[in-house]
Amino acid sequence: MLGALTAMSSTFIVTMNKSLLVAQSESSESDSDGVDQVHSQRIIAPSTAIAIADSFQKKDNSWVVTSQIATDLSIQVQDNTFTVHKYPLLSKCGYIGRLELQPTISAFGCELKLENFPGGSEAFKIILKFCYGLPLELNSSNIAPLRCASEFLEMSEELDDGNLISKTEAFLTFVVLSSWKDTITVLKSCETLSPWAENLQIVRRCCDSIAWKAPTDNSMVNDEGWCFDDVASLRIDHFMRIITAIRAKGTKPEIIGKCIMRYAERWLPGIDAELEGLRGYGYGKNELHFSILIGRKEDEGIVHSKEQKNIIESLVSILPPQPEAVPCKFLLKILKMAMVYSASQALISELEKRAGMMLENANVNDLLIPNYKSEEQGKMVKPLEQRTMHNTDVVRRIVEYFLMHEQEQQQLPLTSGKSSVSKLLDNYLAEVAKDPNLSITKFQVLAEALPEKARTCDDGIYRAIDTYLKTHPSLSEYDRKRLCKIMNCGKLSLDACMHAAQNERLPLRTVIQVLFSEQVKMRAAMQGKDPAASDNNSEQEITQTSTKTEIMTLRAELENVKTQMTELQRDYSELQNEYEKHNNKHRNGSAWSFGWTRIRTSALFHRKLDGNESGGHQRPNSLGSRINFRRRLSIS
Repeated sequence: MLGALTAMSSTFIVTMNKSLLVAQSESSESDSDGVDQVHSQRIIAPSTAIAIADSFQKKDNSWVVTSQIATDLSIQVQDNTFTVHKYPLLSKCGYIGRLELQPTISAFGCELKLENFPGGSEAFKIILKFCYGLPLELNSSNIAPLRCASEFLEMSEELDDGNLISKTEAFLTFVVLSSWKDTITVLKSCETLSPWAENLQIVRRCCDSIAWKAPTDNSMVNDEGWCFDDVASLRIDHFMRIITAIRAKGTKPEIIGKCIMRYAERWLPGIDAELEGLRGYGYGKNELHFSILIGRKEDEGIVHSKEQKNIIESLVSILPPQPEAVPCKFLLKILKMAMVYSASQALISELEKRAGMMLENANVNDLLIPNYKSEEQGKMVKPLEQRTMHNTDVVRRIVEYFLMHEQEQQQLPLTSGKSSVSKLLDNYLAEVAKDPNLSITKFQVLAEALPEKARTCDDGIYRAIDTYLKTHPSLSEYDRKRLCKIMNCGKLSLDACMHAAQNERLPLRTVIQVLFSEQVKMRAAMQGKDPAASDNNSEQEITQTSTKTEIMTLRAELENVKTQMTELQRDYSELQNEYEKHNNKHRNGSAWSFGWTRIRTSALFHRKLDGNESGGHQRPNSLGSRINFRRRLSIS
């Protein structure tokens, strides 16, 4: 068969050569006419030795084979047209040989259009070079498109020994898959080759090769983390297949978690942005702008949002179940992004549950989750709608999951992680209390989410309550008392008690409770008991010498407060007496004026008046002095 093809090739060359000589002799009459005729037929006959193809030349979107033999086939791939010879392609491509080529009025004889050709025009150009016997260069960038394109054109060994399918398959198996970098490059090139790369098992083999070469523990990971960066550059579906293969190999959860975190940093812009310093609580134009939206442009379409949502849901689905896989900070970051891109409620609940299991490792900035509208992609709620700036409901659910997890851990002490979580929650309350739209009910529910025994010191909750009272000065007396019931005055430190005793924003009843609880502590300290028994985790440790000095200072303050309260009670009693006298005077005024005329006309009145004028001038003075004396006694 090979001899027959060689003879056919020789005949084909000789026949085309004679036609070229005829065309050349006819064109010698006029050079300009000859040039136009040759250009119209796209035949370039060099004066050098005759060959099937010397090279390819591109003009606009057309590729033309430079040869002394006239081309007879036009093939369109994407937007490019290739003007070639039929025989070299028929000898190596079974797909073209099976087609029934329809003659056209074109000067090239036949036309063919390849739809959905894998690899596009670049891959077809390389295949043409291979068919014409020109030098062929295989590398990690073009091996996957060439493998898929050769399968599309059916370039098997049945047509020619050493055809392109066998060459690309051998190069892929023995050269590419033995190198980490080359395998990553091939896998990237497969992103535009679906479904050919999947059907030919190129993606599977690359993912298995990467998983086999990936490190299995932290001792095998270098400081640069090059393997994480390479894997993070892949498409999400290929990344998930690699993670699945790595997990099946028994890789530690920390390694898988690092890969997932690196991928999220690369493909989720704004996940590392902190909200600190960009919080505003007014009603201006830009108060509700958060740095969580950094990297998200206003003109982003729905397609981009769906892509981000798909990445978030995919990353959460492959998170290892072990708590040490990823830190709580990352879980809360990806929770914010899930709310930005309106992920499913089941996914958000899963993130809340996992974050609750590790809540003691979080900080306040991690919990500051903006209050987004679910129907709008990542836009903040307008301030005119009187909505809170932060989503406190999410934090409340996270705290509830934390308590459930603590209750499930029966072997651990009940307060194992509650002490740090109580401080975290108090600091969070102090931050969100600055929001003028935060209702007292939400604040109270969130503050009472932890049991009372979880807080060994109530200084943090007192600071949060004071911040809320400062931000909401129009609260009623009932709401102030209701708010202060959250705090246990007996768990306040000395500094907090001194501040509360002089705090005008607190209700009077709360101030009295603070003073009474501190007096109890002081009395216990004077009796030789440990004054810090109820305040083990106070923010400062008090020495014995400073304790005595502060006790004396507090005693003086208490005496001063008692004196002031006594004076207030006395002034109140005097004012009340004066008020009653004033009311009695107005009540009896009309009766007195009515009976005054009868008294004046009576003989008894004249007799009393004469007696007073004659010798009773000292009696009023003695009566007045007696009244003054009684008043002094009552005051003393």
